[in-house]
Amino acid sequence: MDVIPYLPADAQTAATTARDSLLKRLAAARNPAERQAAVRAAYREVAAWRYELAARSTTRLGAGIAYSAERFRTPITANTTNFDRIGPVGRLRDGAKWDASSRTYRGGKATPAYDAMVAYGEAAALRFAAEGIEGDVLQNWVDLPDGRRVAGNRIIRGEAARAIGTGLAARIAARGLDASQMETGGEPMYTATPAPTDSDTIFAAALETLADPDITPGAFATARYLLFQAPQTKKGSDAVNRTFTVAAGAALLGQSAPALPADIDLRCYVLGQDVAAAAYLNNH
Repeated sequence: MDVIPYLPADAQTAATTARDSLLKRLAAARNPAERQAAVRAAYREVAAWRYELAARSTTRLGAGIAYSAERFRTPITANTTNFDRIGPVGRLRDGAKWDASSRTYRGGKATPAYDAMVAYGEAAALRFAAEGIEGDVLQNWVDLPDGRRVAGNRIIRGEAARAIGTGLAARIAARGLDASQMETGGEPMYTATPAPTDSDTIFAAALETLADPDITPGAFATARYLLFQAPQTKKGSDAVNRTFTVAAGAALLGQSAPALPADIDLRCYVLGQDVAAAAYLNNH
């Protein structure tokens, strides 16, 4: 039975399978370590599903760099930080055309993905202002359930963001891909993944939280935030985290599981922990 109303059909099937697998493993677990191992195994199952789905596909959302399924199982390293552009991203507009003079995609019709990126770019700009940050980098700090504070992702604007765009184009070209129509113009703003050591710490804390037999909806929402702060691969981590957390919620909390906001990834990247982790209280 599919119990996942928040996901596309293929992800619903994967989530239902992961839920059933997790329930079976948890039933056999005899101690906290085995419960954590059960949660980790379920996560790996969803990650494997996402790679296999990518391997069967040949397209990406919008226009831009050539699609590579291998990126869906390539770990993020200290030298390959993930940078994701937010704000106006022209390639996400339906029918947009490349404009070489501005190095942006222009025209076309707005799509929900484009509108979401614009909205969260505006939200990021408001955070810079509200927190009195005059420089180009906003550091998100992540408070773990055990009281530790770890550096999470960053939001980057201005000259630092333009330098990132230039560096990304060079990185892509070094992989033998055509970066001539990569969108690096305009007023770019990027989110940047944490350092791998910090990401590993955040990810481990998320799994430990999910392994708690007495987990509450609030603790679950915190674990979900932690997972989105700790993407594991160059591509596909958002889909893995969506699918896995819905499956885990169904297994651990049943009908009490927090709903999945459609923009959960952007909430967690941009809004800060206090706002994003509390999203389950007001999911609309």
